[in-house]
Amino acid sequence: MPRRTFEVRTYGQFALVCRPAMRTPVRTRRLLTSGRYHARFDISGKGYRMILKEAIEQFLFHCRYEKNLSPKTLKAYSIDLRQVTDFLTAKLPATHLEAIDKVALRLYIKTLFTGLAEKTVKRKVASLKALFHFLEREDLIAVNPFRKMDVRIKETKRLPRGLSLPDLKRLFQHIYHAKTTNAGSEAQQYRSLVRDIAVLETLFATGARVAEVCHLRLEDVDLTQGRIRILGKGARERLLQVPDQDSLSALLDYQALWLEPKPSHPFFFHNRLGRRLSEQSVRLMLHRHATKAGLALHLTPHMLRHSVATLFLEQGVDIRYIQHFLGHSSITTTQIYTAIYDNSHIGILSSKHPRRLLAG
Repeated sequence: MPRRTFEVRTYGQFALVCRPAMRTPVRTRRLLTSGRYHARFDISGKGYRMILKEAIEQFLFHCRYEKNLSPKTLKAYSIDLRQVTDFLTAKLPATHLEAIDKVALRLYIKTLFTGLAEKTVKRKVASLKALFHFLEREDLIAVNPFRKMDVRIKETKRLPRGLSLPDLKRLFQHIYHAKTTNAGSEAQQYRSLVRDIAVLETLFATGARVAEVCHLRLEDVDLTQGRIRILGKGARERLLQVPDQDSLSALLDYQALWLEPKPSHPFFFHNRLGRRLSEQSVRLMLHRHATKAGLALHLTPHMLRHSVATLFLEQGVDIRYIQHFLGHSSITTTQIYTAIYDNSHIGILSSKHPRRLLAG
């Protein structure tokens, strides 16, 4: 029997084995194990049947090293796709890609609507679509099962909740009064209050997301010029000015008590152990002070962000500036604030509504 030869062509993570006689390429996979690539070739003509778990590994590799997505996006993809793998493994006799069809995907999507919010369901379906779009583009599947599947998840448009101006004043008065009261008390308790005020002032002064504030680095905060550089979603930077002297004084007090002349850590806000201040710590801190201030609501950092945007609108600030201030990529996201807490609407309804014409 004559010896058969094959031509191997490599493309990124994959290889094509071409039979010269038949001119038929057989798609195969290259595995990353122990830091080395190993090529697996199939010359039987039947093709290698990749399982879902292996496909997800390649997709996450692509997202991390080729698309350079953020760690949070990678974590969300990983969680969502692990859940669908667990579900399909329990429901299907085999989880190779050819066995995952529209019926299996519809069954999985149906289970998502039991107890999950529409926004969460929308994200999980989007993760699954991204996976199969990648597999189709890389020719790892012949047909994308999402093709001609009209999956529409209608998300309820909820108005953002914020604090009224009296509630904001009560919160700030409480925390500054606590600082004055504890000025001569235990050093650690006083230091914590100074940091809490600095975090609160930063959240309100910049309208930043809690993760953006917690990830502020030392070089991002220039207290000499009174400027803060924020790295937002999509790696978009925005430079904001600290609005008034009270906010700047709070940050200077924090710097004097918490930051050494040559800090050993890169982050501006940190805990007493020298580690980055976590988002959960900020949430708990705000909730604790809101409760002590007598606010009858569950205060979150994002509510402060909503409050700043709403108060800007009420004072006639152009919505384009608010878009830049909040770091929104689309003006559509910012426009949701035009529907809430607009006192001009109250005045129009009370003075111009046709119901007044029916009086008497």
